[in-house]
Amino acid sequence: MSRTQRLFDLLQILRRHRYPVSGEFLAQELRISLRTLYRDMGELRGQGADIEAEAGVGFVLRPGFMLPPLMLSLEEIEALALGAQWVAGRADKSLSAAATNALAKISAVLPDDVRDGLQTSGLMVSNWKELAPSEQEDKHLAMIRQAMRHERKLDILYSDVNEVVTHRVIWPVALGFWERARVLVAWCETRSNFRHFRSDRIQTLTVTTERYPRRRLSLLKDWRDEEACAQAKWDSRGEHRGREPVPESADKSWH
Repeated sequence: MSRTQRLFDLLQILRRHRYPVSGEFLAQELRISLRTLYRDMGELRGQGADIEAEAGVGFVLRPGFMLPPLMLSLEEIEALALGAQWVAGRADKSLSAAATNALAKISAVLPDDVRDGLQTSGLMVSNWKELAPSEQEDKHLAMIRQAMRHERKLDILYSDVNEVVTHRVIWPVALGFWERARVLVAWCETRSNFRHFRSDRIQTLTVTTERYPRRRLSLLKDWRDEEACAQAKWDSRGEHRGREPVPESADKSWH
């Protein structure tokens, strides 16, 4: 393995871990000595990577270091292009534009042969206009993403499957993009539990100035734990749970 490839692999390993990784683990993963690892860390720092080290804990890569897209393989580029196409057709306008712009930036710095392969790729996603959000939902999706970033409560009027409209104050936790619907995972103050809301059924939405009392990542972990427990119960019965964002869902946490 060349040193350039090894440095790239080291960055990739650090990127996969949000918390410090020990030098012994990194050296074992790369099949190199600790001495070589420390030398490689110095090289990466010299190139601008913000790598913090703490004795007895390990190394962690702080956000902000950009990898040249030239180091991506053609298959990785195709995967990004395919994902960008999907986002462009199903997310709100702001996120769709961001996906298109990101792909254009990557394409601009690719070698000619790789750029040609990207532009002539036969990989496509369905582009049905009915899958795109309405103008109102588009606006709400952008506001939901803003509230999630800043951990702000949302004040909404929501119409359920029976067209019963209720007022809710919710803490947005995650936003899921399905083929034909967008679904918001949130803690509902009315129900004192996690609930799932289809964004196309939100009639009015206001981002409040009030932060929720717990961090969003902590709430997300709790929701995932609940989902895993519920899935395990269904699996133990030999049934297929398969949550789907459709009105007919039998799960009462869906609206």
